[in-house]
Amino acid sequence: MAGERVKLQVLERDSRGTRESRRLRKQGLIPGVLYGRGKEPHAFTVPERELRRALTGDAGLHAILDVTLDGQKTTRPSILKQYQQDPIKGTLTHIDLQEVRLDEAIQARVVVELIGEPVGVTEGGVLSQVVREITVEALPLEVPEHLDLDVTRMAIGDTLRLVDLPVQEGVVFLDDPEETVLATVTMPTKFVEPEPEEVEGEEGELEEGEVPEGEEAPEAEAEGEAPAEGEAPAEGEPSEE
Repeated sequence: MAGERVKLQVLERDSRGTRESRRLRKQGLIPGVLYGRGKEPHAFTVPERELRRALTGDAGLHAILDVTLDGQKTTRPSILKQYQQDPIKGTLTHIDLQEVRLDEAIQARVVVELIGEPVGVTEGGVLSQVVREITVEALPLEVPEHLDLDVTRMAIGDTLRLVDLPVQEGVVFLDDPEETVLATVTMPTKFVEPEPEEVEGEEGELEEGEVPEGEEAPEAEAEGEAPAEGEAPAEGEPSEE
């Protein structure tokens, strides 16, 4: 839900680098940097368990994190700006937090969730979500966790664009409303296997009187061949004296 605030206490760290980050992660700590509002960036670490708790609430990755540096009383409202994940485990390996003012609008990427089953799908069509995230601008406490798009009335051949997404008070869509395609329903693609072509003179199929390649016709059938010795000439042929 928009507007959720979560407390997050972090520890400052002095050294940086790949080797140091690897050592911290082995200890269950996630390295990060807090920056923004013209202040010096602060390198910090936060227990992986605490970070997971803060980012898995109702607001998800859009929660306002009230960051407190260890040993300080000042709370710094921040948002998760960037993060890195382990390509295999999917766990967070580094985070960047940006300090914000709660009375100034920010830009954020928000997921679009499709709601319902289209009419066209029941008729054999296929629903495809073309764009899954859009860019919005809103006050930090007004950034929605996600945006719902009802697709139940979509028939085969229908397309829904950003302009069809219901407007939410206090949230401005920054992507092109006409060009940004969110969902389509199309007929499934059918694969037709081509029939094998018939090749003239294909091996194994000989026409009447044809001799296989590499073989000679029987002598008795050779055209114009003389009768064998001792044989009488055919009727009507002159005899040799």
